[in-house]
Amino acid sequence: MSTALDDIVVLDLTRTFSAALSAAFLADFGAGVIRLDLLPAEGGRGGARSAEGWNYEADLVHRNKQSLALNPGTEQGRKLLVELLAKVDVVLTDWQIDELQDLGLDYAAVEKQRPDVVYGRVSGFGPVGPDSDKPPIDELAAARTGMMPIVQQPGEPPVYTGAGAMHSTVLLAFGIMTALVHRQLTGEGQCVDTSLFAANMYGASLDLQAFLAIGHGDRLLNPISRKDVSNPMSGSLYPSSDGRWVTLTMPDTDRWWPDLAEAVGIDADDERFNTHDKRCEDNRLALIEALEAGFVRQPGAHWRGIFQAKQMSADVIEQFDYPAKDPQVLANRYIMELDHPSFGAVKSLGFPLFMSETPARLERLAPCIGQHSGVILQELLGYSQDAIYQLTSDGVIAQ
Repeated sequence: MSTALDDIVVLDLTRTFSAALSAAFLADFGAGVIRLDLLPAEGGRGGARSAEGWNYEADLVHRNKQSLALNPGTEQGRKLLVELLAKVDVVLTDWQIDELQDLGLDYAAVEKQRPDVVYGRVSGFGPVGPDSDKPPIDELAAARTGMMPIVQQPGEPPVYTGAGAMHSTVLLAFGIMTALVHRQLTGEGQCVDTSLFAANMYGASLDLQAFLAIGHGDRLLNPISRKDVSNPMSGSLYPSSDGRWVTLTMPDTDRWWPDLAEAVGIDADDERFNTHDKRCEDNRLALIEALEAGFVRQPGAHWRGIFQAKQMSADVIEQFDYPAKDPQVLANRYIMELDHPSFGAVKSLGFPLFMSETPARLERLAPCIGQHSGVILQELLGYSQDAIYQLTSDGVIAQ
């Protein structure tokens, strides 16, 4: 079966989770992603975590890639880099500009060798401006967006969600694909940059756009208690008897009120709550209290059953153990069950994007450092086995 990105060759120069996963997304759909591991080996995978010896982070962000271990400090190593750059369609990186320049891997240098290259980079705060040289650290970028102080409950410290890293992953992959389409039409390459700062801003886009439109406001820029929402049936949370929380998304209260009232044991004709204005303005706090008293009588599973039976716009907030065993997740390959060659049966995140004709596939787990050095030199650059053996003996490559 053909894949969507057949014949696209990507050079992966990444250390952070978000950029490395962006390269993995391209590999999932058929791109030949070559991960450049510099010699002497830096050790690990940028701080990748492990569980009982399994480097589960690496097997997620480096799946479907090949590893070329190369010493750029040698003359022959530099020569190999030049030859490699002549063969790649995309360079994807999160390195700092100065270290890229030291190796001749910055955009200006790469473009001279490959004018049609698509050069994608995750930066910390954007490609220009006074903070363009700051490193790509998601928590520092998130701290500037204005979202962290309004996520938590009042009186609690700001909350870092970590969502910006995932946003930048997708934005970079999208930018690279857009640039590849442009190249196909015009023959022109270009530099693509998405920053963790921009990604975190777009993670808060609805709130930030509201601020840009209307400015400051008591409810806009301050944390809101779950008991202070303007609509008790949309945006508030209610605890169930087993400690799980119920979330309601019913802004049209007239539509949902009869079913919700029946479910929690409130008289739908109760004069305190029999109009939208009474539910959301006049007796808002009384309705919140009544809903909280109703939901706390039964466990989360009870409420999910009712929501599903009545097709109500509500659900129970779960922990990670729920998607890990959800048949819907397995059916859509959002989580995959793998037979790991070293650790046996394991589960790993799968593919968040469905394509009917050119689906994502898992061909290989994360490579060991230098695992494919010989294959890359032979098949992509045309080196003989003798030449590869000599480069290995000289410490130019490792395999």
